[in-house]
Amino acid sequence: MVIQNVNLPRPEYPRPDFERNQWFNLNGTWDFQFDDKDQGEKEGWYRQNATFEKQIVVPFCYQSQMSGIHDDLLHEIMWYRRVFNVPEDFRGKRVLLHFGAVDYAAKVWVNGQPVCTHKGGYVPFKADITNYLISGDNELTVRVEDRFECMQPRGKQYWKQTPDRCWYTATSGIWQTVWLEAVGQVYMDRVKFTPDIDRRDVKLELYLEQFPYDMDLSVEVSYKGKIVHRSVRQVKSRISTVTIDVKEEDNIDEIHFWTPEHPNLYDVCLQLKKGDQLLDEVKSYFGMRKISVQGDTILLNNRVYYQKLILDQGYWKESLLTPPSDEAIKKDVEYTKQMGFNGARKHQKIEDPRYYYWADRLGLLVWGEVPSGYEYNDEQTVNITNELIQFVNRDYNHPCIVTWVPLNESWGVRNIYSDQQQQDFAMSLYFLIRSLDQTRLISTNDGWEQVYSDISAVHDYMASGEKFLEKYADKEAILCKSAVGRMLYCEGTEYEGQPVLITEYGGIAMDTGKAGWGYNGLVKGEEDFLKRYESITRAIQNTPYIRGYCYTQLTDVFQEINGLLTMDREFKINPDEVRKINNR
Repeated sequence: MVIQNVNLPRPEYPRPDFERNQWFNLNGTWDFQFDDKDQGEKEGWYRQNATFEKQIVVPFCYQSQMSGIHDDLLHEIMWYRRVFNVPEDFRGKRVLLHFGAVDYAAKVWVNGQPVCTHKGGYVPFKADITNYLISGDNELTVRVEDRFECMQPRGKQYWKQTPDRCWYTATSGIWQTVWLEAVGQVYMDRVKFTPDIDRRDVKLELYLEQFPYDMDLSVEVSYKGKIVHRSVRQVKSRISTVTIDVKEEDNIDEIHFWTPEHPNLYDVCLQLKKGDQLLDEVKSYFGMRKISVQGDTILLNNRVYYQKLILDQGYWKESLLTPPSDEAIKKDVEYTKQMGFNGARKHQKIEDPRYYYWADRLGLLVWGEVPSGYEYNDEQTVNITNELIQFVNRDYNHPCIVTWVPLNESWGVRNIYSDQQQQDFAMSLYFLIRSLDQTRLISTNDGWEQVYSDISAVHDYMASGEKFLEKYADKEAILCKSAVGRMLYCEGTEYEGQPVLITEYGGIAMDTGKAGWGYNGLVKGEEDFLKRYESITRAIQNTPYIRGYCYTQLTDVFQEINGLLTMDREFKINPDEVRKINNR
């Protein structure tokens, strides 16, 4: 086992649902250089001993304070370099180089040799660098290109110099952990757990990087230290399936469901062996959780469940999209639960995997949302589709994720109401997700102008509870027409009885003397805030056909000051009072 330097930024293991013992964190100080004239490749900056004038702290982007650079100007091309030594206990094994996320397009060299390229700013990639390594010092060089254009999935990253409205400072370059990992000559690429609470079992799909010969897969599943399943199966192909029975001897409480109130998890140890030789070992976990729809009602584990979500954009003042620490991630989940919310809609961001880990461990429903592009063309459709696939594959095993959101408010598909091509694109995303994941719900175009979807998701920032009740009294009238100045369904599409949720509302900003905006003006203090919050929240709760809500939002984000907490994570409103209203 490699002893990690705990003084490094973000020293914790970055991928906790697929954890190996032998790894080495490459975060910390790297050489850095802007390349505004795009001359680096031509001049061979990837060769050893090229001169880089700056230094940056990885995994923080150059725009952030914690990077040590804090330059908010638009630079579209940047270079990174660091020297590393391969740990001694990696000898005789294959060495994988992992990047948690790099925004947007990356080229990677080791010792001057190209090892991989990748496009997609929110999702991971890796390279087998074994054959490029030398004894002693090795040099890792990365070129990143982040064009300030609208065809790539940007989310809330603004494509202009000055943040405006609900778009904020961009994140360019490496913004999640970089690490090395030692594996055997044959190793597990990924594993997919599909729980079935009705059958009381779990389907395990194992994906190997290659398949040179027959092997054995050892599976050990435990719950709170007690082994509930142990088996050894022969692996005869690169992709194989194992069914795991998790029923215990006690027929009264034979399995342990995962819910926000009781986030029960089963721990898994997987070993890949050739005879007595251990080729690879991975630790993971899963939750026995089912999310489904019956009529116009959402069920969690076959029981009616009312969702009380909060919109969470995952920005920090000092580090932007990169959480400053693992403890900061955990605290955001705890703050959400403290206020009586049972879930979060992670808005326009594919979050750091550690967030989903803490949501799994602490118990929080999560809606996983794809960051939007903002210009419809063939290039955007490819970019969004590719990143969506990687998102679903990366985070499939997290029981906390119950809904996928591929599009929001027609961003990037501005003409979807009447444009058949854009409608077809939205529908293609729905069925693409369904082909990868049969276990979760999908909100196809959250907010309005919806095509086919598992949920009828409505955004409405009305300030008065009394007027809300009046407006939403007639379900058919509201769902078949326009609730918010935009039609709720596209031409040729209509409401088909799906569960209705108000998936954005509130956005109440309190007047603290700080410049910024919220919805429907500013309230004067905590008392006025709570009056408005209770008025509109109670109205939603008292509308019988509405199955849940999502309040905007957890924290202030730069010029948007409608958070329940400041951007520094200080409560603006007594959390106990918010909890009382949510837990009526």
